[in-house]
Amino acid sequence: MTHLRRLLVAFAATAGVAAVGLPGPVAGAVGGVATARADVSWLCRPGEQPDPCRESLATTYVAADGTSRVEHPPLPADPPIDCFYVYPTVSQQLGVNADKRKDPEEIAIARYQASRYSQECRVYAPMYRQLTLASIYTGTPAARAAGRKLAYADVKEAFAAYLAHDNGGRGFVLIGHSQGAGMLRQLVRDVVDGDPAVRARLVSAVLLGGNVLVRRGQTSGGDFEHVPACTAPAQLGCVIAWSTFSDPPPSNTRFGKAPATDITGAGLPAGPQYEVLCTNPASLAANAQAPLSTLVRTDAYPGIIGGGLTLTYGGLPPTAATPWVQPQDHYTARCVDSGGAHVLLLSPVGAARHLNPFPTPDWGVHITDGNIALGNLVSTVHAEASAFLAAAAAKHVRAPRLTMGLAFRGRSAAGGSCARGAIIVRVTGPDRPRVRRVLVTVAGRRVLVTVAGRRVGGDTRAPFRVKVPRRRLRAGALLRIGVRATLKDGRTARLSRTVRTCRG
Repeated sequence: MTHLRRLLVAFAATAGVAAVGLPGPVAGAVGGVATARADVSWLCRPGEQPDPCRESLATTYVAADGTSRVEHPPLPADPPIDCFYVYPTVSQQLGVNADKRKDPEEIAIARYQASRYSQECRVYAPMYRQLTLASIYTGTPAARAAGRKLAYADVKEAFAAYLAHDNGGRGFVLIGHSQGAGMLRQLVRDVVDGDPAVRARLVSAVLLGGNVLVRRGQTSGGDFEHVPACTAPAQLGCVIAWSTFSDPPPSNTRFGKAPATDITGAGLPAGPQYEVLCTNPASLAANAQAPLSTLVRTDAYPGIIGGGLTLTYGGLPPTAATPWVQPQDHYTARCVDSGGAHVLLLSPVGAARHLNPFPTPDWGVHITDGNIALGNLVSTVHAEASAFLAAAAAKHVRAPRLTMGLAFRGRSAAGGSCARGAIIVRVTGPDRPRVRRVLVTVAGRRVLVTVAGRRVGGDTRAPFRVKVPRRRLRAGALLRIGVRATLKDGRTARLSRTVRTCRG
């Protein structure tokens, strides 16, 4: 185990495991930067096969005492919302930027981080020419900036294609970790935050291990002006973000502290007036020390990151006979401010394993960000999807198409019209056949009216011609006649007109 750690840390120092979490420019000058514009290529997209984001979700749930059960969450044929997922740094290709080949690392990370959301949303995951593991600590700042711009251009192009050809007005969740969170930080800032039409479809943004910034002591005003932190499970148009540590972060932590200057090259904010956002996935409102619902894949992750998981767990990662497992290792967590770093700090429950930082203490357990509370995240997305659909339905409830007419006789001394005697109130319009009841008020007070010789509080029979008797009308007054019509489907309409009564 010690030998493996030395190898992986050495690789991280020279070739780039660190890029798993860098939200900014982490590319170097290993080889050249491709500039040719490529068509959008999808790692996951509804209807395409194979689709690593839509596979069996059979799960073994192991309690802290070792007892277990197996569940088979369904995969709905047409989930009500979409998820747009951007994966973290996983490519082991050589060079500054990866190409768009679907290597085992990209397929595996889609299964690990994105496929669980398929029970709540259609998952779209573009391939992009990301900054590779091999590019982290080599090259010039100019090469790193060019590499990041290329990667972001692919993500932005894919999102534009999704909106144009696949979205169809549906709500969407943005999901990203590490480099993927960095790509989405800029995308929300550039494309979503300032566009009310697009922002109205944002269910939420899950941006993990990406140092999302807010104004110090506030829930917004940093990276985004109109997209705040999520502070309730069913809140819409908000951000969930954290970086995970199993021990208080060291002073040189890579996560949880706002940079003094923009290190992304994307024009994101920086400076002491900002702080890194941390939202507790198990207690968004109260940030209580609450249980996390950890969900992990049971198949081995390939390559360097797979070795990193072994080091993090201090042995073999959790496994089971099903594709997914909720491990016997249970944790609680809350967001803390430790030494100026705002992070999600884990606490083991009972005999749960202490998770080791990887590759070095300044990274914390960044490698676990996407799965340590995956069950909590999926539950939150479910609540958000329900809230989004309810809000959308409310917006599309059409107001009843009704009109109100008054019939009366009388002329004033000056020759104008006035009511001398009873007033007939009529309710007409295309939706009149759907009306169930009509109530009438005079000067804001509900009155008994006469309908076909009957004195009633409201008319419940078509054609809804309600007579307001003269005794209810004060001579020489300007009166407001109101109607409240209730339709059979529960919708209501309020109509009103004013009429002057004749003197004498």
